[in-house]
Parts: sequence; structure tokens; C-alpha cells
Amino acid sequence: MRYASITERLADLGSGKWSLHIRARQLKASGADIIELTIGEPDLPPDRALLDECQRAMNAGRYRYSNGRGEPAVVAALAQKYSRRRADVTAANVLCFPGTQTALFAVMLGLVEAGDAVLVGDPLYATYEGVIRSTGAHPVLVPLKPEFGFHMQAEDLEKAITPESRVLLLNTPHNPTGAVLTAAEIAAIGEVARRHDLWIVCDEVYEELVFDAVFASPFDNPDLAERTIVVSSISKSHAAPGFRSGWAVGPVEFVDRLLPVSETMLFGTQPFIADMTAYALTHDIDTARRMREAYKSRAAQIVSGLAAAPGIDVFAPEAGMFILIDVSGTGLDGDAFAWALLEEEGVAVMPGSSFGDQAQNYLRVSLTVPDSAIDEACRRITALAERASLRKERRA
Repeated sequence: MRYASITERLADLGSGKWSLHIRARQLKASGADIIELTIGEPDLPPDRALLDECQRAMNAGRYRYSNGRGEPAVVAALAQKYSRRRADVTAANVLCFPGTQTALFAVMLGLVEAGDAVLVGDPLYATYEGVIRSTGAHPVLVPLKPEFGFHMQAEDLEKAITPESRVLLLNTPHNPTGAVLTAAEIAAIGEVARRHDLWIVCDEVYEELVFDAVFASPFDNPDLAERTIVVSSISKSHAAPGFRSGWAVGPVEFVDRLLPVSETMLFGTQPFIADMTAYALTHDIDTARRMREAYKSRAAQIVSGLAAAPGIDVFAPEAGMFILIDVSGTGLDGDAFAWALLEEEGVAVMPGSSFGDQAQNYLRVSLTVPDSAIDEACRRITALAERASLRKERRA
């Protein structure tokens, strides 16, 4: 039988990137002692008030068809949220989706097609390449260098631009590095985008999980307003990934053009989840603060816990729920170390290769487990690092 070319373009870009996580779950299900530090799933539950609101909405009959743009209450709440950042934002700038991933997929469908190029920083979130290639476009990787704290540099972006470039996909705060771009860096990057007439799509799902840095966005820069689209959700900010409630906010003309694409895909989200999301956006919920404090503390715990581990270099994040660990000094790359760590020590982390070429020598470690598990994971990582470094010395 015949298949569409999209199945070929995405053949190696699906769950294969998560093969170690899948293997860890299998081992755990069989009774193995596994510390799971792979995926970005908050360890706090959603606030009880959100669950109550969701249940109230369902009991009130809020389970029928919605409209394509989004339920009025959540659209209004999002317009209010973003108008605090830029005064000209109204409901006409908002489009709702089931999660950031769906929003990003639809946005890319609306901006690029076969032959186009999307610029994206490397390291990059594992699904970005698939989202880009699904449209027929191709990614062009902009190196995010550790000597600059994995912050994209305007000159590196400039060097990567080709005649096919149409979109810059930014992610700040960044997954997997935890880097937070400054307003000055964004202005410099934005000037390059303006000069080359690029759209800027900014994934800001970790906006509420910034530690000590100051969050900045191209959306807030009036000079970039006409070309910037934000995608985000309540998955991280409110510890509600399973509810799949996200959005895109951008220029009115863009939203109007994308609406038929969205309607063709799914024609609306669930009203009871929309009501819960509107409640989350209009009430003082402290979930993000609690997560932010916990993740910052656990990142420092890992920096301290691995300080004496031979061949290990830890990159402290500025935001988010992950920390990167460079294991190249042990003589192993990220893949080899991650698989050995799972099989020999029962610790599951994501190999850096799942996040691009620049992360080949890294592990991405989730901060979403209790402090005691973090301590034990550091002990097991150190034990493997000691064995690997000893083997390296013997070979030398």
C-alpha cells in the first residue's frame, strides 16, 4: 500500500528519541529499582481548586462542542494575561489548542512548507525537528554554545540564515539547557529576524519557572510584534500536563489565517478544560512558585552532589525542570553513559543526543523527584563516573 511522504519524514522522529525512557518504564514495571529522571512531568499535582473547577464544569454540562477559536472565558483570560505584557493585545490575538505541542504544530503548518527552512537552536527540544519536518520544511540548527551559557548569539543566527529561511523557532526558558534569554539578547536576535523578514515563534512554556533571571520575550518588544507568535500552556505552570490546554498568541491577521487550519484539525477544545484554564489564569495559584523553589533547590543539590564525580561537569540551569550534565570527561558520550547508568545503576536519564548534535556529550536530568531520590541518583552517577574514568585511565 502507498503512504504519504510525511510518514517517511517522521519515521525516526517519534518515540525512538525516548527509547531509554520506555526501557526504564519496562524495568520499573518488572520490579527493578529505577530512579526515573527522564521526562518533564511535574511531581506536584494540580491545585485542588483547578480539579474542583473542572469537575464543576463537567457537572454543569460543559462537555459539548466548542468553537474553533476557544471558549470565550479562556480567550478573555489569555487576552488579559498578554495585554499585561503588551497593551495592544485583545481576544483577536488568541487561538486555543490542546497543549503547546498542538499549538506549535498548527503554527508551523501556517508558516512554512516544502522547501522552507526553520532556524532553531541546538540543543533543541526533542519534538521540534518532527514538528518542522511534518510541514515539509527542514530545520537549520543554530549552535547554542556552553561558553555563552547556551544563549543564542545573534551572530550565530546570522551565519545560519539561508535564502530558504522563513521562521526562527525560539525557546526561552530553554529545554533542555534551562537558559533564559535576556531582553538585550532578544533585541539583537530580533534585529536579525527583522533584517531577513523572519517570523519568530517563541515557545514560552517554562515562563513561570525562572529562578533568578528575568524573563524576557520577543512578544513584549513592540518592534517585533508584527512577526512574533507565542505558544504556551498550563502544563508546566500549573502542573497540569495531562489536561492538554495550550494556546497561540500572535498578530490578528496570523490568527485569522490559522483559524481554518485549527478548525480542520480539531474544531475546538474541551469546554470543561477551558473553564479550568480560565480559572487558573485568573486566580492566584501558587503551584509555579512551589515548583520553582523546588527545582532551583534540586539543581543546586545536583551541582553539589556531583562536585567530586570524576569526569563530570554540571551546567546549572537558569530555569525549568532539567539540568544538563557533561559526561565527556569520563571517556563516554551521553548515549553510552545514559544506557550504562540505566543498566548498571538503575538511574534513567535522557541522553543528550535526543536533543541535537550540541548535546551529544550530555545527559538531561529531570528535577521532578524528591530530594532523597536526587541524592541517591547523584551517588549512583558518581559510582558509574568513577568506574568509567578508571577505564579511561587504563586505556590511556
